[in-house]
Amino acid sequence: MRVVVAPDKFKGSLTAAQVAERVAAGLARAVPGVEVVQVPVADGGDGTLEAALSAGYRRVPVRAEGPTGEPVDTAYAERGGVAVVELADVSGLGRLPGGHLAARAASSYGTGQVIRAALDAGCRRIVLGIGGSASTDGGAGLVQALGGRVLDARGDELGRGGAALAAAASLDLAGLHPALGQAEVVVACDVDNPLLGPFGAAAVYGPQKGASPAEVAELDAALGRWAAAVDRATGTDATGIPGAGAAGGVGFAALAVLGARLQPGIELVLDLVRFREALPGARLVICGEGSLDPQTLHGKAPAGVAAAARAAGIPVVAVAGRSLLSMAELEPAGIQAAYPLSDLEPDPARSMAEAGPLLERLAARVADDWLTDKGRS
Repeated sequence: MRVVVAPDKFKGSLTAAQVAERVAAGLARAVPGVEVVQVPVADGGDGTLEAALSAGYRRVPVRAEGPTGEPVDTAYAERGGVAVVELADVSGLGRLPGGHLAARAASSYGTGQVIRAALDAGCRRIVLGIGGSASTDGGAGLVQALGGRVLDARGDELGRGGAALAAAASLDLAGLHPALGQAEVVVACDVDNPLLGPFGAAAVYGPQKGASPAEVAELDAALGRWAAAVDRATGTDATGIPGAGAAGGVGFAALAVLGARLQPGIELVLDLVRFREALPGARLVICGEGSLDPQTLHGKAPAGVAAAARAAGIPVVAVAGRSLLSMAELEPAGIQAAYPLSDLEPDPARSMAEAGPLLERLAARVADDWLTDKGRS
């Protein structure tokens, strides 16, 4: 009897790997001898690096600049010349000192440093997860770290951050990392925002990063200056491409300067961790995340896992901290049952604090319903 456990993290409580371990432990106690294959996943945002490491990639440490310039210890994951880089782990909101938002000053420079380290080490396929960005700099910092020079009208190089781009007049790509010409860059992206305008990077995501209405307008105008400089340097106008506004505009820079292609995050991660290779012979797949809610149905990890398992003809159930979805909403996504921790512990604080033991108990319920004679009767 074989079960594949492929959860995302329970945010603020357990990592995806910890969720998988707890579910596996509960299944093993309930059904001695069951074979449990643990495949922690992510949707392309935070947790992507960990998912790659859990799948056997090698951790390569890198010291880089955090979103406001402080040094941070991060890493990329490597296997067979493929490097997995997680923006959130170096340039993300969680890397802001003291959690203090810095909408105008934060930069994606550190992410470019990690990509540079991977290129220097010989990696020629870069998989970049861009969720959770702290900046709205259009990816200018990333380009600067890779050797591009963003200049003002006098030819002086600009500093970091989205606000500095108000003075952007030109982009010099003569020093861009030479390996980028032979590298493939794939970006995990699940949003379709353009770079500019009312649905762009500044307007939609700037407030989440601390931008006031006036600062949103300032950043949008600055991004327009940056986009014009990129267009003149590359001959590419990527401002309106769906996903250009992702991660404060890192999607734009990846498309226009790095020649990247965008791919839905969970699809990319499932390929990285070789999820489909774990499916043959499985009786059940268990997916999950902290909250099953309407966002789950739009490109989040459980929906992606369920779609792949359903295509292989394998039933899927979900574990979660809580579920705000009815079975009528879950079933079209391929999820045949949901097991939230709230069924065992209705107090959210206690549920998060005791998530591990509660998950083991939930896994026993799953086993009882799906892996035993009782469940099949």
